[in-house]
Amino acid sequence: MLWFNLTKDHGFIRTEEDERLLVTGDGFADGEKPEGRCAHMTVTFQIEANGGERQARNVAFEQEVAARRARLRRGGIRG
Repeated sequence: MLWFNLTKDHGFIRTEEDERLLVTGDGFADGEKPEGRCAHMTVTFQIEANGGERQARNVAFEQEVAARRARLRRGGIRG
């Protein structure tokens, strides 16, 4: 996701092929529009041709999986 403006009710997504796609407020799955900063958030979407212009539809934010933390080893180095 590049950005989304709630007041203007639109924003842009950059695809893996470096294409910028328009996304409008009604293009979000379940009506889940982003609030606040959304730049660089990972989304899934479908591409739809609308009057010759390609835009993103069914946009959904991917759940971020928390990175697993390394466990502290017992015994370690002894001095």
